[in-house]
Amino acid sequence: MKFELKIKQELEQGTNLSIINLVGYLIEYAQSVFASDIHMDPTGDRMRVRFRVDGILRDVSSLPKAICSEVISRIKVLAGLRTDEHSAAQDGRFRITFKDSTPIDVRVSITPAYYGENAVLRLLSQGEENFDLEKLGLRKEDREKILSAIRRPHGMILSTGPTGSGKTTTLYTLIKLLNTSEVSIVTIEDPIEYAIADIRQIQVNHRSGLTFANGLRSILRQDPNIIMVGEIRDEETAGIAVNTALTGHLLLSTLHTSDASTTLPRLLDMKIDSYLVASTVNVAMGQRLARKICTACKSQKKLSDAERRSLTELTVSKILDNQMDFYYGAGCEKCGGSGYRGRVGIYEILMVESNVRDAILRKASAAEIKDIAMRNGMKPMIEDGLEKVKLGETTFEEVLRLIRE
Repeated sequence: MKFELKIKQELEQGTNLSIINLVGYLIEYAQSVFASDIHMDPTGDRMRVRFRVDGILRDVSSLPKAICSEVISRIKVLAGLRTDEHSAAQDGRFRITFKDSTPIDVRVSITPAYYGENAVLRLLSQGEENFDLEKLGLRKEDREKILSAIRRPHGMILSTGPTGSGKTTTLYTLIKLLNTSEVSIVTIEDPIEYAIADIRQIQVNHRSGLTFANGLRSILRQDPNIIMVGEIRDEETAGIAVNTALTGHLLLSTLHTSDASTTLPRLLDMKIDSYLVASTVNVAMGQRLARKICTACKSQKKLSDAERRSLTELTVSKILDNQMDFYYGAGCEKCGGSGYRGRVGIYEILMVESNVRDAILRKASAAEIKDIAMRNGMKPMIEDGLEKVKLGETTFEEVLRLIRE
């Protein structure tokens, strides 16, 4: 609440307010509530300020129209952007440190809109996150599958899902497990979200021609054992990545697909031969991030008839074993009234075994590959999510929101 008060008091200064202080308070406020992004959108008579917390945007402030251009100019100055350019998109970044806190890298995107320029600030922590596979939310059986896959000396490990589903965090966690003095690990990322000790991390730079594809070619001349590519976005990167995995390297990367089984046909769509996909991909991980119930206001409730009917329609009611008592967050000051605080992953782990390889070779559909993987023991995301509902980690509504998206 103290930052809300500081912002309010600064705005009450009228013509004497400090834009420098105001922007600083907004960033510090965002950091204090663990926001990943700050959205500043001009409207007809004000600037709407929202934070993305646990994947959901929430309104936090409304700035007077009279100071909008000054706020944007301050952000441009911090990011080293042109303050006299108002009709073109600009991207930049800056680092800021507040009292008693670790430095924050802030990535800035400014674009012209109908009512003026808007800004989106992505907050990137410089501290090394202390994640492990259990904290990410992976079940014991899935952890064992992944550990088995990363012990192989070559092949591809792919994490898939939409933007903001925790793919990069999963890869960072695996990289930390693999990071020993006996191996050389190199990453190419856009952006580098946080630093990992003793690992060479390369930042993509399109202006200088350092793309994922070009960077990956350069990395191969650096004698690596393990390579992490932030994202496979195009046919060129996909082709180099597959050939890298085929020639004795372990390669970790992400793809934007809806689930694990769609990953394999997606690589075929990128003009990768089916025999190469079948022989290089070790595991595909589909994932989402579900908001966790706030522990400070966690309460018990019974499932409604409407929710029970929804479960029956999804043909997964058997997972809940007729359980009727569940948990939810009533809403409190600690969670900003949302009932949620923090997030936990829900996963499906598709191991590429012999019958899955056969399906890839004959270019089977994603649905058929999923059926085969489930017969091999893969638990789909909806089931993993509902298991976490049973355990009281998240809510039924949250899992349905993610799966339906």
